[in-house]
Amino acid sequence: MGSRTKIVVLHMKEIIYTAIFAALGILLIILLFIMFRPDGQSDRSDTGHRYNPGIYTSTLTLNNTNLEVEVAVDESHINSIRFSNLDETVTAMFPLIEPAIEDIADQIYESQSLDDVALSDDTPYTSQIILDAVKEAVEKAAVE
Repeated sequence: MGSRTKIVVLHMKEIIYTAIFAALGILLIILLFIMFRPDGQSDRSDTGHRYNPGIYTSTLTLNNTNLEVEVAVDESHINSIRFSNLDETVTAMFPLIEPAIEDIADQIYESQSLDDVALSDDTPYTSQIILDAVKEAVEKAAVE
């Protein structure tokens, strides 16, 4: 009984491919674990309910004129933001008020957040007042 020496020839290309696929497999397992692990957050985030569905309003005063900012929400999204009693005299006195609320509304629709809204350089003060009124209405809609 003699012992026979076995020689195994490995190509460097095969070793590199094996190492890359092993690293990708480990990375995939880690990502799946992170994505599907329970995070222990409150029940509200698990069900996705952030708002009580409905239309909520807040009052905005410009030059002794009260405007109602109306925010319509469903369970998880802000659907519309508008002025409910905007008339021609107010738009004549404040011509940039409609573009300001449309700009704010577009940003909120896109991000569904009130935190990252960029105020217009043309109307920073009016935009801030409108944003505060929208925040007030959304706070009324928030699930407690």
